[in-house]
Amino acid sequence: MITTSTVLTLSLAKAFGVYMIAGGLSGLLTPDRWKAILDEFNARAGLTYIAGVFVFVLGAAIIMVHNIWTDPLAIIISLVGWVAAAEGLILIAYPDPLLKWSASFVRPGAVKAFAVFTVVFGVALLVLGVTGTAGAV
Repeated sequence: MITTSTVLTLSLAKAFGVYMIAGGLSGLLTPDRWKAILDEFNARAGLTYIAGVFVFVLGAAIIMVHNIWTDPLAIIISLVGWVAAAEGLILIAYPDPLLKWSASFVRPGAVKAFAVFTVVFGVALLVLGVTGTAGAV
């Protein structure tokens, strides 16, 4: 069992865990979908821009409510916010390098490996969120 400083950390761990499990299962059950999504991003600059705005706002919101660096789980949750904000800004300002890098993840073998990693990490976050306790660290 892990102890973290706030209930918010545990709640966000559960939410991110469920999100990552769903995303990973998507990669395992419909791997062609990930390539189709990336193809849409490459073909439609407006979609990439809007996604960047959404991801940035979500990341910034996480940072505003959870910029906590007191324990490993809190650090992971805070990093999710910072990475999302950075990813959003990249998608807005200069998406090409990120989209090219993302293409390496949509190859058939890579999709499965990344999807399995995502599910495992999501399960870990969910378990930590459910079994953890909040209190003084």
